[in-house]
Amino acid sequence: MASPAQAAQRKTHDVRSASNVVTPDELEVLRELQRKVLWLSAWTIHNANHLRPSRDGLKVGGHQASSSSMVALMTALYFRVLKPNDRVAVKPHASPVYHAIQYLLGRQTRDKLERFRGFGGAQSYPSRTKDTDDVDFSTGSVGLGVGITTFASLVQDYLRMKHMIPAEQPPGRMVALMGDAELDEGNVFEALLEGWKHDVRNLWWVIDYNRQSLDSVISDRLFARVDDIFRTTGWNVTTLKYGKRLQQAFKRTGGDALRKWIDDCPNSLYSALVFKGGASWREHLKRDLGDTVGIKAILDEHDDPALHALMTNLAGHDLESILEGFAAVADDLPHCFIAYTIKGWGLPFAGHKDNHAGLMNVEQMAAYKKSQQIKDGEEWEPFAGLSLPAAKLRAYLDRVEFAKGGIRRYDDPPVAVPATLAYQASPQMSTQEAFGRILNELGKEESDFAARIVTTSPDVTVSTNLGPWVNRRGIFDRHNREDVFKAEKVVSAQRWHMSQDGQHVELGIAENNLFLALAALGLSGPLFGKRLLPIGTLYDPFILRGLDALNYATYQDARFMLVATPSGLTLAPEGGAHQSISTPLVGMGQDKLASFDPAFVDELAVVMRWGFEHMQAEDGGSVYLRLSTRTLEQPARSMKSDLEAAILAGAYWQHPPAPGAELVIAYSGVVAPEAMAAHAAVLEDLPGAGLLAVPSPDRLFQDWSHVQKARSQGEKDARAHIETLLEGLTPASAIVTVIDGHPATLSWLGSVGGHRVAPLGIDHFGQSGDINDLYRTYRIDADAILDACAAACLRR
Repeated sequence: MASPAQAAQRKTHDVRSASNVVTPDELEVLRELQRKVLWLSAWTIHNANHLRPSRDGLKVGGHQASSSSMVALMTALYFRVLKPNDRVAVKPHASPVYHAIQYLLGRQTRDKLERFRGFGGAQSYPSRTKDTDDVDFSTGSVGLGVGITTFASLVQDYLRMKHMIPAEQPPGRMVALMGDAELDEGNVFEALLEGWKHDVRNLWWVIDYNRQSLDSVISDRLFARVDDIFRTTGWNVTTLKYGKRLQQAFKRTGGDALRKWIDDCPNSLYSALVFKGGASWREHLKRDLGDTVGIKAILDEHDDPALHALMTNLAGHDLESILEGFAAVADDLPHCFIAYTIKGWGLPFAGHKDNHAGLMNVEQMAAYKKSQQIKDGEEWEPFAGLSLPAAKLRAYLDRVEFAKGGIRRYDDPPVAVPATLAYQASPQMSTQEAFGRILNELGKEESDFAARIVTTSPDVTVSTNLGPWVNRRGIFDRHNREDVFKAEKVVSAQRWHMSQDGQHVELGIAENNLFLALAALGLSGPLFGKRLLPIGTLYDPFILRGLDALNYATYQDARFMLVATPSGLTLAPEGGAHQSISTPLVGMGQDKLASFDPAFVDELAVVMRWGFEHMQAEDGGSVYLRLSTRTLEQPARSMKSDLEAAILAGAYWQHPPAPGAELVIAYSGVVAPEAMAAHAAVLEDLPGAGLLAVPSPDRLFQDWSHVQKARSQGEKDARAHIETLLEGLTPASAIVTVIDGHPATLSWLGSVGGHRVAPLGIDHFGQSGDINDLYRTYRIDADAILDACAAACLRR
């Protein structure tokens, strides 16, 4: 079981020298609660798999082994260390332990535990929106829960340095409880580096180092490198390796040899001996250390169960060692705790390399239940089988600081949004340019609304038109940093002063970090008490690079505006690597994310204004804008209320069809000129043809889908916006759809009224070229639209 410190001589905090931070009486209480947490977590999983009726025959699961390795660490944290303003991302597979702890604290119900992993019960992985016991950060996709604590720390600093939260509100620690295998996830190290850049504080990562992943035992050499990485990026590292009993044994004659034997023991062998038990420990120790002075005495003093207890006395299961390690942190610098644990600790399959998905069978649970002195019918009782009086345990729990008081979920009132968003209009503009102009105008304001906006981007701030906003509002930094180019009188369009007053967070090139930052910024209201209005920009194709983190952000209902630009094949010279295809489908398919693909600037202004309100609405969500650098001639029109409503509903007629029209051309986004040109040509032969603008296929589809469900539930008069728009067509009418994106985005329009559809779009990788060549080659130009119209009409 190689130590992380073996790779080099390091100055590591030695928890053996830390002062005792807990009285013997309190330690006794905590040990009893630890026993109960282990029991309740194991029983909750057992009940779900073996006792609760199964209607579908599927294994329910629950990760008894992965849960048990976290019991002592979470017992120490929740019952003694954490304060109400601390925020925790719990290791996904420790969900049963989390729910058991909340049950003992009175924040979870027996009914929810009995329905664990069942409909309406405690969730399989901690969920901020689905669980009722006050989850701070959802976890489940490994690594992301770890990363978000970095950005939550940054958001807390942002708010405090701008005096947006009361000075008397103490800063909370952002705590990630993580499995060691989560360090295989690259996003963890991306977040680690970004945190170093931003000098984050009040950040704890606690690594459950049980040395087992889903399929194998982790390499002995890994953690020497991990330890180096943390220290290199400015973290303090505490290694919690040996419990008090082993520490005492090491002080005896032969103790140094025993310690070296354990340090040198390969992870795989140590895990195997944990599973086999005391006799196997004795056999190996006699063989390897039998001639060492003092070892025989140690072995003779311990029978097999006692020897097993000694050799598995790792600090990650030793409450006294854990509490000493936590108490020794006296500053706000980032701190990593590497806690040695045993996967399956306290359970029959402890240490076995196949225990990840293992479950105790009925016989094993019966034996475990007997060992815990729990009677039939008392399985859910909070204090059954414990050696201390229930009154004493309840009194202790009632005093737990984490749960006894203080607000943990804040409610900040919505920020008033201006009636219109101003911008400097030009006859020809791109939506990306207009986005920059809108923000530039907001940057001139001294209003509460403007002060709540915070922007962020992964090193594409200028190329996504955030530059004017940043010039006005500055870059956020813990320290005032001089603009060297300005000081040296070097001419630059970017005047990027860095200070605590800045309202832009500049990120490195890592889309996972962007979405984790947006998640943390988008939860600032409930987490810290002050609502922010975050805007993140990136190139549209690279949404796919951070898609897991985007899904993670919306799953926990973080609120933000995602501006993805440039987009599509229209990003012509950049080539196929930068040309998005499926992102409109991502926007349609992603829950809690309203997506728009506006063609014109006045549409964008309407959508952005609505978006700021939607981000704050109780039943709202986040917003995704798919913009372009292509300059279009802007329509000369005034934005009437009915047009505004239609844009936000998802579609409006640019040219309404005549009753019984044979043909409609429907388009989204930047291909508007091609659709308009084709429509003008079609009118020569089909004067009744319609032209439908669809700024939001997502909103249009969601409304139609909602109405379909409403009708199935008896609301016969429910009517969707798209049904109203298409009601003048006959069953013989055809619809030609076109988008610079996947054609399936609009092809569903034929399902509304049973019309024939000819969908045009991009379903192959692009290439470098100009717009004319690429639109012609990929068949989304005016000629291709006309060909599709002719073919559709011939098929009548």
